[in-house]
This record gives sequence, C-alpha cells and structure tokens, in this order.
Amino acid sequence: MQVKRVEKRLNFLEKLGIPEILKGMWFTFGTMFRKRVTRQYPEERYVSPAAVKGQPLLVENEDGTPRCVACSLCEVVCPPKAITIKAEETDRYIEREPEEFSIDMLRCILCGLCEEVCPKEAIIMSDRLELAAFTREELVFHKDRLMTPLADLRKRIDFTKEKFDKWNS
Repeated sequence: MQVKRVEKRLNFLEKLGIPEILKGMWFTFGTMFRKRVTRQYPEERYVSPAAVKGQPLLVENEDGTPRCVACSLCEVVCPPKAITIKAEETDRYIEREPEEFSIDMLRCILCGLCEEVCPKEAIIMSDRLELAAFTREELVFHKDRLMTPLADLRKRIDFTKEKFDKWNS
C-alpha cells in the first residue's frame, strides 16, 4: 500500500520567507516594551536572602581576635579538602588560635559543612558570591582576608541560630 504525499504549493511571499520574518518582528516588537527581567549587574547588585551560602569567612570578635580555636573540625569535614589550618598556642583564655588559616576557593564547593560543624560559630557562609581573580594564587584566601567583624555577619548568624534552634527545643 502506497501513501500518497500531498505537497503544499508555496506562493511567492512564502518562498521568500516573508510571513516568518513578519511573525518574528511582531514577537520582537511585542516583547520590546515588557518589563525587563535581566539585572544590569554592576549597577544593580543582587540582594541575597540570609539562606544563601556564599564565600566562607572567619568571624572576628569585637576586640579584633579570631573566634576560631583551631580545633580543625572544618578542615576534617571539608569534602574537597579546601581548608588548611596551622594552630598556635596563645596566652588568652582560649588555649589555641589559628596561626595560619586558608581556604582554597578554587576547591571550595560552598557546601556549608564547615559552618555546621564549627562549635564556636567561627566560620560562617557569607552572602558574598563574587569570586573572580586573574591568578590561582589570588583565590587562596588567607586569614587576613577571611577575618570579618561580627557585626557584618550578624544576619547570617541569626539565620543559622534560628534554623538549627529547632533541634534544641
């Protein structure tokens, strides 16, 4: 059994593609005046909610000392092994603090396990999402670059306390 094919005969305008061009122009004209959805990045910054897990930062106490006690739990729990800590003894009320603390942001997968495991809330996932540099060395963040005052991280700390407080009640 043979199937009979019916071919549509195109007129002159259809052969030139004019109807498709007009449909495309009509669609473009219709969308030209709609509200813009794209954020114009450098001028319009993204205001992130508290739940966003961005770059991990070290919390700095009001007196300028790190909150970290160099327990190395974050170093152990980090899946890609992006965190490196070298501890030193101190004469303050805590026995140790990090002499060297670095995070290789090329390895970091922003999972937040370091934040969850820290007993002193010393490492916090901030809302900083912009990670760009020209060399690999610039993306290894050391203690001096990671230290951030407690007041700057208050929004995220309050969020995590509220989030994980359900387990304490």
